[in-house]
Amino acid sequence: MGFTLLYLSVIVLLPLAGLVIKASDATWPQFVAAAVAPRALAAYRLSFGSALFAAAVNLVAGVLVAWVLVRYRFPFKRVIDGLVDLPFALPTAVAGIALATLYGPKGWIGQVLGVLGIKVAFTATGVTLALIFVGLPFVVRTVQPVLQDLDPELEDAAASLGATPIQTFTRVIAPAIMPAALTGFALAFARAVGEYGSVIFIAGNIPMKSEIAPLLIVIKLEQYDYTGAAVVGVVMLSASFLILLGINLLQRWARIRQGEKS
Repeated sequence: MGFTLLYLSVIVLLPLAGLVIKASDATWPQFVAAAVAPRALAAYRLSFGSALFAAAVNLVAGVLVAWVLVRYRFPFKRVIDGLVDLPFALPTAVAGIALATLYGPKGWIGQVLGVLGIKVAFTATGVTLALIFVGLPFVVRTVQPVLQDLDPELEDAAASLGATPIQTFTRVIAPAIMPAALTGFALAFARAVGEYGSVIFIAGNIPMKSEIAPLLIVIKLEQYDYTGAAVVGVVMLSASFLILLGINLLQRWARIRQGEKS
């Protein structure tokens, strides 16, 4: 326990404490001015809004992918199962370049979407697309083991009692996978909020439009505004902590409800 606490303190707590201490160099009016500057607010909205939307999309898509991988047999299943982990192993810069190439104005997909009047690259939509790409494996890998342990006979029993497929999913399957799905959602959101490498290549990085908060921090560091960068980091840290706390409370509530039903 002592080694664990020391390790967590050195790796996690000390850097976060240093961030807060550096932000405290600013007076309260300076802190507020840097935290709620129009450019910073636009970056917060894009970062947290895109991260929440991407995590919500991954929640649905991740459960579907996990369901197909667990319950169906089809050719090249192991290959597809391995591809799910590709965002883990692929350098984020490579992912960003690949997405920008595909969805750019001259890309294979971007050209087709351009004919339809849809622009993805260098917009907020491109940011969300990159965050969906990096966050999908978190939901799949947290839900997949739960589905593997879920006895299919429970579904057969529900069907024999006259339950429709929708009723079977909402009353049998969903309560069982809900805690794991919420965990995957939280992990995907946390990864998306701090994502940098895969986003900057497809975002366009236009201030007030497609500039994410991590990029704003880097810009402030390049301008030697260390206190301003720390202020933005503290705001992101606080907001992320509150959102993750709410998700964990919801996850705990789902587990309690599941225990009461069982």
